[in-house]
Amino acid sequence: MSNRKIYVPPGGPPRVPGPSKEIYGLMGEANIFLMIDDFYKELVNSSIKSMFPRTEELRQEAAYKSGAFFVGLLGGPPLYHMQFGSPMLRARHMPFIIDEAGRQEWLDCFDRVLDVSVEKYEFPAEHLEEFRTFIHAFSTWMVNTG
Repeated sequence: MSNRKIYVPPGGPPRVPGPSKEIYGLMGEANIFLMIDDFYKELVNSSIKSMFPRTEELRQEAAYKSGAFFVGLLGGPPLYHMQFGSPMLRARHMPFIIDEAGRQEWLDCFDRVLDVSVEKYEFPAEHLEEFRTFIHAFSTWMVNTG
């Protein structure tokens, strides 16, 4: 058993509004999955790549699970819940050492994908900043190492 001291962000999970449920209807499921797949391609080429699957097959599987989560988050059917159960995001990330630098790298990867999301994935421009705000705030809850 590890003696690792687990960091808990002060105040618990961030209290920020979730992204608009309209996004799914405006963007479509296929574009959400494509966006998240491209995000995972960014991750496997980042400084935190050791936390992500090393084979293409496993990367695609991880991207699919994440895409299923985002489909539900953005207003579509709760694919992740139906196929894999409760996301329990903080618990699922606990095996990985995630510090603030790792969080920033993860956000940089997401931001690069979001920078082209309106044109490439039909992300509704009117909801982009609200979504970025949500991702930036909620990602603080994944930090588990001070």
